[in-house]
Amino acid sequence: MKKVTIVGGNGTVGRVLAGGLAGEGYEVTVLDLKEPDDKQAVRFIRVDATDYNEVVKSIPAQTNALINLLAVKPSGDLLDRQEFAKMTDIFFKATYTILRAAAELGVPKVVFASSNHVTDVYEKGGDSLLGRQINTNDYPQSKSLYGLLKLASENLGYLFSHQLDAKVSVINLRIGTAAENELETLHAKPRSKKTLLSHPDLIGIFKAAIKSGKTYGTYYAVSDNKGRPWSIDSAIRELGYRPQVSASDILDED
Repeated sequence: MKKVTIVGGNGTVGRVLAGGLAGEGYEVTVLDLKEPDDKQAVRFIRVDATDYNEVVKSIPAQTNALINLLAVKPSGDLLDRQEFAKMTDIFFKATYTILRAAAELGVPKVVFASSNHVTDVYEKGGDSLLGRQINTNDYPQSKSLYGLLKLASENLGYLFSHQLDAKVSVINLRIGTAAENELETLHAKPRSKKTLLSHPDLIGIFKAAIKSGKTYGTYYAVSDNKGRPWSIDSAIRELGYRPQVSASDILDED
């Protein structure tokens, strides 16, 4: 049985992932500042992820993988210095904390929930503006501080996996649209018909990342939706990702 610790596990992605992994036999621990509204079949520990010592002491012994799902809602005001500090604390400094904790504790794998917004300059309304699918070889250019900090954290993972004797494998997943109520979201937000990462595929690509033997890699995490703007070829080829449920499949069930 693999032991997985999810940091920031009480958001939409975390709830789906924790339940999915636990249902497949993983021993899951969720670390978060906010306690869950409903009781899940996973262990919960209240943790301030910006506090290094608190994070280190809360990660269970012999954890096989740390999953970084930390999030905070951005205001989008680039001139707000308090907003900049808050965003940097969660989307960059806390990434360092988690990677450093993995190195110290000997956790061999960190999976980082990055974002499609790392390259959102090339996408509008769910359509690629490049005349082809966006891939991870395209220069990462974002419209927001959020996307910029996600990219910085991806690169921080590269340092830990390549330039230190940390022996930490890091996989970055640039997540598309993850929704609690998929059908409702698909009807309300047209973009999501192309950008959705369905619940089965969310669980599937994180499992593939956990199991991967790659030292480092960055991949788009999206279902095999018709007209999707991002390529998943490398995720299929290198991680063994096998998308199962697309937006069309969910809409057909309606």
